[in-house]
Amino acid sequence: MENVRDGIPISSLREITLLLSIKHPNVVHLREVVVGRSLDSIFLVMEYCEQDMASLLDNMPNPFTESQVKCIMLQIFKGLRYLHENFIIHRDLKVSNLLMNDKGLVKVADFGLSRPTHSHNPMTPCVVTLWYRAPEILLGDKNQTKAVDIWSAGCIMGELLLHKPLLPGKTEVHQLELIIDLLGTPNDQIWPNLSKLPALEKINLKKQPYNNLRHTFPWLSDAGLRLLNFLFMYDPSKRARARECCQSSYFREHPLPCEPDMMPSFPQHRLKRKNSPGEYDNKGANPAQDQTAGLFDAAFDRIVKKRRA
Repeated sequence: MENVRDGIPISSLREITLLLSIKHPNVVHLREVVVGRSLDSIFLVMEYCEQDMASLLDNMPNPFTESQVKCIMLQIFKGLRYLHENFIIHRDLKVSNLLMNDKGLVKVADFGLSRPTHSHNPMTPCVVTLWYRAPEILLGDKNQTKAVDIWSAGCIMGELLLHKPLLPGKTEVHQLELIIDLLGTPNDQIWPNLSKLPALEKINLKKQPYNNLRHTFPWLSDAGLRLLNFLFMYDPSKRARARECCQSSYFREHPLPCEPDMMPSFPQHRLKRKNSPGEYDNKGANPAQDQTAGLFDAAFDRIVKKRRA
């Protein structure tokens, strides 16, 4: 089946296939797949998580402490390490795709845009919600690697530390401008073959010579800034690996990551999510993901009603 006309969106098939093949404490667990009378009735029974990270950020009365941020990020990196070591690129990592249960365990979720790293098919350029999209994707590189997830993780870390989106671009060009404002203008010396990327035939990058991470996070330790710099390396081949992130000295210095069961929990807020422009504008939206989400939501409602009956 290649498209919706055959019955199931390809993104749904991809997500089911991947979820059936993976199992890790920091990756959402697919418990069961139930097929109805026709192929448009497929139900995914997932493990229950009380809240998603986006709702928690929107509603918690106080920002996360640095100890809590470390707890969350370390779990994200452990989940990414597992995925990447099993040759899976998530390709849509963002706060709303991170779930948390009442024990403080963070789970990477929503694999509708994920792909195996060994795929020989050209990868769709418009993946990853705009605010979390790596510069190589913005510049049209179709050779997407695990590094796109690492960039997204850097955006998430910045958002958790600031308690607001780090790079809330309105368009792809604006997103590039925000990245350059934060990190400076890339060139072929720090990013070989940059000038050959397709988008640079149409746009000129603004000139900004300074890295402003220390100015943006003045309270962060040298180890924390070093980790962020590795997450935000322009050259994807030089960007940090998930395994290296797990071993960062940032997680071994004071304040240490708190234990997961010490994380705050506000399950009553999980239905009060605010829309994020970076997720729902034309440049940031993922139609395949939206379609998949609708299918899964409807399926969940139907299976719950059926079991209650």
